[in-house]
Amino acid sequence: MRIRLGVSACLLGQEVRYDGQHKLDRFLVETLGKYVDYVPVCPEVECGLGVPREAMRLVGDPEAPRLVTQTTKKDLTKQMLDWVARRLDELAGENLSGFIFKSKSPSSGMERVKIYNEEGAVVARGAGLFARAFIKRFPLLPVEDEGRLSDPDLRENFIERIFALGRYRDAMAGGASLDALMRFHASQKYLLMAHSEVHARKLGKMLAGGKGRRVDLFRADYERVLLEALRLNATPRKHVNVLQHMMGYFKSSLAGDEKQELLTALDDFKKGLIPLIVPITLIRHYVMKYRVTYLAGQIYLQPHPLELNPGIMPVPLDSNGLR
Repeated sequence: MRIRLGVSACLLGQEVRYDGQHKLDRFLVETLGKYVDYVPVCPEVECGLGVPREAMRLVGDPEAPRLVTQTTKKDLTKQMLDWVARRLDELAGENLSGFIFKSKSPSSGMERVKIYNEEGAVVARGAGLFARAFIKRFPLLPVEDEGRLSDPDLRENFIERIFALGRYRDAMAGGASLDALMRFHASQKYLLMAHSEVHARKLGKMLAGGKGRRVDLFRADYERVLLEALRLNATPRKHVNVLQHMMGYFKSSLAGDEKQELLTALDDFKKGLIPLIVPITLIRHYVMKYRVTYLAGQIYLQPHPLELNPGIMPVPLDSNGLR
C-alpha cells in the first residue's frame, strides 16, 4: 500500500522559496518517503510568481488577511486565491491521505503565521492563505507542518492517521460492501479504542445498524467518525486499557514467569520507565506463540512500519492512572 500525501515542495528539497533556497526535511524524504508518494505543491510558484521573488506577509483582518509584498506593498491576494480555488479542485482528485505544510509560511503555514497591521506591527497569528483554504475544504484530512512533526506525540498521531486512512481506502477500493467495511473495522478495533472508546462504540453501532442497508448510504458517516476518532491522541492511560484487554485473550495460557514479565512491562510503561513498544512487542510474541488468531489480525500491534516509530517515552501516570 502506497499512501499519497500532499507536501510543501520546498520540504522535498525543491529550490522554490522566495530566496531561491529550499527547506529539505530529511525525515520526510529519507524515512517517511520510503512509504508514501508525495504530491508537491508550492503556492507562490504555481500561482505565477518567480524564483527568487520579493518576500511577502499577511496583512489586515486576521479572519481574511491579504497577501502583500514586504517592500513594494503589492497586493497578491486575488492572484493567490484564484489559483487556490483551481488547485483545491485538482487536489480533490489526488486521493490524498494527508498534507504536510511548511510552517510559518504566509501561504502554507497551518498556524502561528504572523499577521501584520498597516503600520507593520504583528496583531495576530493564523494560517496561510493556501493552508487555510485547504483545511476548510478537507476538514478531516490529517494535516501537520514540519515543525510540529518534530514532536514525537504529534508525529505518531499523524502517521497513525495517514496509514489508517490509507488502509480504509484500500479496503474500500475493491468495492464498498458491508462485509469489506466490517472486516476493516474488526482489524482496527483496538487501534480505535486507543484513541476513543466512545467513537469505537459509535462505529460498531453504525455497522450493526447497517445490515440490510446500502453501504453508500452511511459510508461517509463512518469515514467521518473514523477520522474524528483518530484525531484524538492515544494517551498512556488509553494504551494501558487496550493492553489489559488484549492480555485477557491469553492470560490463562501464559506460564507464571511469562505473566509476570508482561505485568512488569505494563507497570513500567505506566510509570514512564519504558516506551510503549516494549509491552507491545511482548504481546506480539505471545500472540504468535499461543496462536491467538483474533489478536494477530489487530492493526494496533503494528499500525505502521516500525521504522516510523518515534520511540516515545510515555508520560508517567499519576496515582489515579491518569496522564
